[in-house]
Amino acid sequence: MPVPILLVAGFLGAGKTTIVNHLLAHAQGRRIAAVVNDFGAINIDAELIAGASDGVVSLSNGCICCTLEGDLLRTLATLLRRDPRPEFIVIETSGIADPADIVRNLMDPVIWKEAPLETVLCVVDAAQPAAVLNDALLRSQLRAADVVALSKVDLADAAACAAIRDAVRAVRPAAVVVDALHGEVPAALLFPADLDHVSAPRETAPRRPSSDRFETLSWTSERPVVLPRLQQAIGRLAPKLARAKGLFETVEQPGRLTVFQLAGGRATLGAGGVPSPGVPRTRIVFIAEMGALSRTEIDVIMQGCVDIE
Repeated sequence: MPVPILLVAGFLGAGKTTIVNHLLAHAQGRRIAAVVNDFGAINIDAELIAGASDGVVSLSNGCICCTLEGDLLRTLATLLRRDPRPEFIVIETSGIADPADIVRNLMDPVIWKEAPLETVLCVVDAAQPAAVLNDALLRSQLRAADVVALSKVDLADAAACAAIRDAVRAVRPAAVVVDALHGEVPAALLFPADLDHVSAPRETAPRRPSSDRFETLSWTSERPVVLPRLQQAIGRLAPKLARAKGLFETVEQPGRLTVFQLAGGRATLGAGGVPSPGVPRTRIVFIAEMGALSRTEIDVIMQGCVDIE
């Protein structure tokens, strides 16, 4: 029986991981396999989703999560050989990925027969001004979408939400637009109700010339950080960042990890797990426009956060 694919696209920090988290936590008996395509040298996204950093993570509700390493089609083929086989596959794209390129790969006849692309979901940050949709990459992500999920609607007023909805519909009038408060999107919009349903192949957009727009710089430390110093350091770096995320142990809370996210100019901290033996206590990925940051600048600023006693 074919395994339908849900492709989750959206710009850096839009809230894709939150939606995938919600799908996994509220699977309602569905066996969902989530494939995380992280942009960066450290698979922070996999840890945020499943609480583990490598391999395939089995969840108590029958779902699994794995990281995309290398070729997408090879990863899908591995998932389809699992026993029991997943009933649905969710692919979270990188925030700088053009979904048209991934859709083109998923039209491969061998994959299509086993795992047809059912839905393309694009996540848009409703707290951002509507003018951000003038960005060519964001518009390409929207044009591929069957469903558009507006995240962070609780952080925007009614007028801002209305403006972003109008801007989305102007770019992609055929898409269903829904609010995704705390990552919740109606499953009926994403998965077929009938598992015997066969999706129709879709037309793919012309391939766009590739260009390296963003780069990732990862910083790690074997020692815990001092939280006030870290907050000051992030404040210095934030104006140059498109996104940042990571896990770290602090001097103030030894033996516990803190989850750090920076998106849309907003930084959040949350409770993580416990440090793993042999893994650096601090792991942060910084994503910025090419040339906006240097590794030396990050090293100098971040080194001041470490407890050297």
